Amino acid sequence: MSIKITATSTCDLPPELLERYQITMVPLYVAFGQGTYKDGLEATPEDIFRHVEGGGQLPSTSAVNIADYQELFAELSPKYDAVLHITIGSEFSCCYQNALVAAEEYGNVYVVDSRNLTVGQGLLPLEAAIAAERGDSIEDILKMLDGMIDRVDTTFVVDKLDYLAKGGRCSSVVALGANLLRLKPCIVLADGKMTVGKKYRGAFEKVLPDYVRDQLKDKNVDLNRAFVVHTRCDPSIPTAVCDIVKEFGFRDVVTAVAGCTISCHCGPNTLGIIFLRK
Repeated sequence: MSIKITATSTCDLPPELLERYQITMVPLYVAFGQGTYKDGLEATPEDIFRHVEGGGQLPSTSAVNIADYQELFAELSPKYDAVLHITIGSEFSCCYQNALVAAEEYGNVYVVDSRNLTVGQGLLPLEAAIAAERGDSIEDILKMLDGMIDRVDTTFVVDKLDYLAKGGRCSSVVALGANLLRLKPCIVLADGKMTVGKKYRGAFEKVLPDYVRDQLKDKNVDLNRAFVVHTRCDPSIPTAVCDIVKEFGFRDVVTAVAGCTISCHCGPNTLGIIFLRK
């Protein structure tokens, strides 16, 4: 059975994994300056950072529209026994709803709401592609994903709240206070929503070891794979975090760079660890 795995560009899987498992990315849109661009194809996080650091307004992102999905599914549906599309969480974008509408006329197109973002979403198409490669049926893969969604553990630490304040996700007063006090909030994904967890205090690179150990200790962790995902950190920072993550016995620790969506919301110097719980 031939099964094609696709995902919105928000999944942030490294290019080598996308190529290895032939996962097709479907870009969201990011708007800044005078234009609107396809995430990852026509715009990168560095474009966003340069724009904002140059005095521009914070870019906005928009979902994959129904017409884009109709074009995608019309192309892929005749070529495969099944097409599986995994979206960013429906609480964060209307990609899922748009994909459902476009998939209605195709009996072999299946749409899954990851209820997550960045590599917390990306774990699902990756595991689906691995399962498809070993010959699992689409029914078995859908069942596997259904049992996996609530097991994804996604957290990240934000260095400064400037981008969150610019995007209206916290007040400028709160952002100023947090920056003055050198507070680094941990953002937690739970039940498809973002909440604020523990607040660390100190330099960004200094609080990360405590953050990593807090997230991994006393959890029933699936040690097969963990991701360290970041936005424009100094290369030494994710390398050091990966070394700490490896201390917990993960068989594979992968570094990923977050795309435009996370970059728009959190800005540079954001880092998270993502893994599955048993």
